[in-house]
Amino acid sequence: MEIKINGIEEIGEAAAKFIDEMGKNTVFAFYGKMGAGKTTFIKAVCEALGVTDVINSPTFAIVNEYLSGAGEPIYHFDFYRIKKEQEVLDIGYEDYVYSGNICFMEWPELIEDILPEDAVKVTIEEGDGGCRIIRF
Repeated sequence: MEIKINGIEEIGEAAAKFIDEMGKNTVFAFYGKMGAGKTTFIKAVCEALGVTDVINSPTFAIVNEYLSGAGEPIYHFDFYRIKKEQEVLDIGYEDYVYSGNICFMEWPELIEDILPEDAVKVTIEEGDGGCRIIRF
């Protein structure tokens, strides 16, 4: 699947399309360069899922927990500062990932060896004219 976002005004529609395609998957690993729009897109998806909390990248906390409009937990990880996979395991990573709740992960390449096999790999790239292309 591919979603193209030509401008920030289209991000809500793109988030809705992404949600429509999520199916029963719960773990989503977002790949992309710094500044590609991973956090911005995850924020839009969370808002489309009814999250009313402030949504930002958990760079220092490693994981943020939000509640969807249905009252279900959504976990947002940022592994950018991770030096060892053990750090991730120490925060209870497996409890989050195997909870059956939605998990969005930024910088998953830093924990590739412990990603669940069924994690959906999502790439965000900048295209011509500054558009964003999301593939999964």
